[in-house]
Amino acid sequence: MTGLRGTLIAAAFPLLLITACAQTAGNHAAGASEPAASESAAASGSDDLVLRVESFGGFVPAEQNIGRIPTVSVYADGRLITQGPTTLIYPGEALPNIQEQLLTPEVVQDLVRRGAEAGVRNGADFGSPNIADAPYTRVTVGDQSVNVMALGEAQANDPRLTQAQRDARTKLSAYVKQLQSLSSAEGVAKPVRYQPETLAALARKYVAPQDASLAGPAKAWPGPALPGETLNENLGIGCVAVSGAEKDAVWKAAESATQITPWTSGGGKWSVTFRPLLPEETGCLALKGAK
Repeated sequence: MTGLRGTLIAAAFPLLLITACAQTAGNHAAGASEPAASESAAASGSDDLVLRVESFGGFVPAEQNIGRIPTVSVYADGRLITQGPTTLIYPGEALPNIQEQLLTPEVVQDLVRRGAEAGVRNGADFGSPNIADAPYTRVTVGDQSVNVMALGEAQANDPRLTQAQRDARTKLSAYVKQLQSLSSAEGVAKPVRYQPETLAALARKYVAPQDASLAGPAKAWPGPALPGETLNENLGIGCVAVSGAEKDAVWKAAESATQITPWTSGGGKWSVTFRPLLPEETGCLALKGAK
């Protein structure tokens, strides 16, 4: 357990107290029979997800939707996990830049409240704009979630959207931008590299790039045999998940690899995409479900 993780867990208890008090007061005042997003965000453990922003679908290669990393994740103990900046070089580093920071319980509770105000509730209507092949944005607050097509791509005067739908999109878009800017917000702890307990490796048959010299020499795979369990039979993608000493060995090897490095295992060559599992994710099965 890292020092940051210990600090984060120490913050979980006051967050839960604040959440519970807010729920009790809100229920008493409103007398509502249907739970609000802030009520459903109560989390019983430090690894429970409170908020998330993620994208899926759109005009991208199908394999990129498997194991896609959420843009923003906030957990009950205040951990903020985001995608960090990457260098604009080709080929890119094999390991994704995932960052971890700490939010105070008060900030987390405020974000939950703002999520409800922004319209994050099951069944909310954001319409379908007149745009093809655009990605969906999923915003989750507790057990409330919305999937919005082309949230950032649709035109403000799109004729297929009603005024109410446009207004709803404007509010949600502002909330998403707030969440996406958390990592650089004033008062938020500086980011450190996220150290997962489990690292997944998504493997498929290696296809050399047009300029094969960019790939560099093949590296011997130090983990369980590839390709592992099948995640997508049509795309030929398998998955192995490693933890403990196996994870350390794979991580060390990946640090000197790129996204197009060929890996040798079982007499074959494989392309590997590395996907650190997030706190609530368990094994390759967490990456298998269709979005």
